[in-house]
Amino acid sequence: MSAAQAHLEVLPPSLKVVLALGLVALIAFPFFGTEFYAQMVARMMILAIFAMSLDLLLGVTGMVSLGHAAYFGLAGYALAFLTPETGPVSLWWTLPLAVGGSALAALVIGFFVVRTHGIYFIMVTMAFAQMVFYVFFDNKSLGGSDGLYINFRPEAGLFDLENKRVFYYFTLFFLVVVYVFLRRLLWSPFGRVLAGIRVNEHRMRAMGYGTFGYKLAAFTLGGALAGLAGFLGAMQTGFVNPELMGFHLSAHAIMMVILGGIGNFAGAIVGAFAFEYLLHAFKDLPTIGGFKTGKHWQLWMGLFIVAVIILAPRGLLGLAARLLRRKGPDA
Repeated sequence: MSAAQAHLEVLPPSLKVVLALGLVALIAFPFFGTEFYAQMVARMMILAIFAMSLDLLLGVTGMVSLGHAAYFGLAGYALAFLTPETGPVSLWWTLPLAVGGSALAALVIGFFVVRTHGIYFIMVTMAFAQMVFYVFFDNKSLGGSDGLYINFRPEAGLFDLENKRVFYYFTLFFLVVVYVFLRRLLWSPFGRVLAGIRVNEHRMRAMGYGTFGYKLAAFTLGGALAGLAGFLGAMQTGFVNPELMGFHLSAHAIMMVILGGIGNFAGAIVGAFAFEYLLHAFKDLPTIGGFKTGKHWQLWMGLFIVAVIILAPRGLLGLAARLLRRKGPDA
C-alpha cells in the first residue's frame, strides 16, 4: 500500500459526495437548529481548523507536536490586548496581526525544535508551550490565571460579527478556505516534499532537499493556521485564559486528528466534530447506581479512541470509505 493510500490522501468519489453533503448540512444548519446548537457547531468548526493545522505537522510531515495549542492561545490573547474597553477594533488589521504573531512565534520556536526528531521533538514542543503557558499564567499584567475578557467582537464593516448567524457563516467560510488551501498544498510540490519527509527524511535529504527549511515552513504555517482558529475562538467566547495554551488542548487536537483519520484534512474535520459531540454526550451520561458515569467522560473517550485505533486504523473517515466501498457496485 502506498503512503498516499495509507493516509487516505486520495479520497474516493463516494466519500467526496458524503463530504459535500456534510457541507450542505453545515450551510443549512442555522435555519433548522437552535441558536445554542448553531454556536456549538461553530465551535466545532473552529476546532476543525485547529485540528487541520496540526494535521499538517502530524499527518503530512510526521512531526508530533504537543505544544500546538500555544499558537492557538497567542492569537486569542493578541485579540484581547488589541481590543480596547471602549469599542471594537477593525477585523482587517487585527486578524492578520494576530495570525502573523502566531506565525512568528512558531517560526522562532520551530527554528529550535525542528532540529530534533522523535521523542525529543515531542518533548521540546511541549516544553516551549509550557513556557508560554506560564508566562501568561504567572503574570498578572497579562491577565494571570484569571484570563482576559474581550468585550467587543472586531468590526468588519461589511457585516456584523456580533450577529451570531453572521459569525457562524464567517467561521464556515474560513473552514472551507483552510481545507481547500491545505488540500491544494498537499498535492503541490511543497506538499509532496513534506510527505516524503514523513516517509523517509534521510532519503529526501540525499536527493538534495533541504528538509530543515521545509519542516520549518510547515511548522510556521501550522502555527499561523492554529492562530486563525484561536482568533476565531476568542471572538466567539469573548474570553481568553492560559488554559488555551495548555497541554490538554494540544492533546485533544491530536486525538481529533487520530479519531478522524491522519493525513487528509477532511479526517481532521470529522475528528473534531466527532470528538466534541462525544465529549458532550459522555459528559451527559446518567448516574447509574450512585456511579456518576458522566463525571468520568475521559475514561469513555479514551476507550472509544482505543477502539477506533484497533478497529479502524485510518480513523472514522477511513472506516466510512471502507463501508462505502463495500456498498459500491464492485462489492
